[in-house]
Amino acid sequence: MKVSLYGALISVALAASPALGQEPAATVQSTGTLRGQVQEAPQAPVAVLAPVQQVNVLRAGTEIPLIMREELTTKKKKLRVGQRFQMEVSENVTSNGVVVIPSGTPAIGEITEVRNKGMWGKSGYIGARVVSLRLGDRHIRLTGNFDDKGVTGTGGVVAAVALVPIAGFFTTGTSAFIASGAGVKGFLDEDIAFRPVASQLQVIDVPVQASAASTPAASQNAIPAK
Repeated sequence: MKVSLYGALISVALAASPALGQEPAATVQSTGTLRGQVQEAPQAPVAVLAPVQQVNVLRAGTEIPLIMREELTTKKKKLRVGQRFQMEVSENVTSNGVVVIPSGTPAIGEITEVRNKGMWGKSGYIGARVVSLRLGDRHIRLTGNFDDKGVTGTGGVVAAVALVPIAGFFTTGTSAFIASGAGVKGFLDEDIAFRPVASQLQVIDVPVQASAASTPAASQNAIPAK
């Protein structure tokens, strides 16, 4: 009877325990859950802060001093409306101590109106406008108008008509004339953004002249000491 009870207890214990070499289902499921938690999510890129470059602006409306590089006159009756002529910037245009438009920068003007002198004392007239300047590879728009009017011969016409009517017909005024080198005012028609850049000094190699004592000619012409 004791042997039978002992055998029954052993059978119950073997039935309750899992088979050798096998893991419990709960353990396998738990391990799978842990492996899923170990995987890391991809990280977002991190921004690297760069120094902010200061940008300055030369505003539209800034006065641009110009000079004529061509002579304009109605004397030869060759001027035409739409004809272009050469100009250039006469002084450095600066902003915050920085030269934005250097002196000598080429510019362009255009004829807008022409009237040649004529009979009855009619004087010549030239109307023109400033078009643009070329700064590097850019064409910067400009505004500005200027003109010149010759002197009329009204006084001579009145006197001639009073004395001999036909003489007034041959009395003419003077031609309009704008000389090369004459000053003209222009104005920026657009903003110019710029960034100051430190200028590099240029080293000029100046050859040193040999002294007279070291030259062969000077040695031959030297007076021997007595």
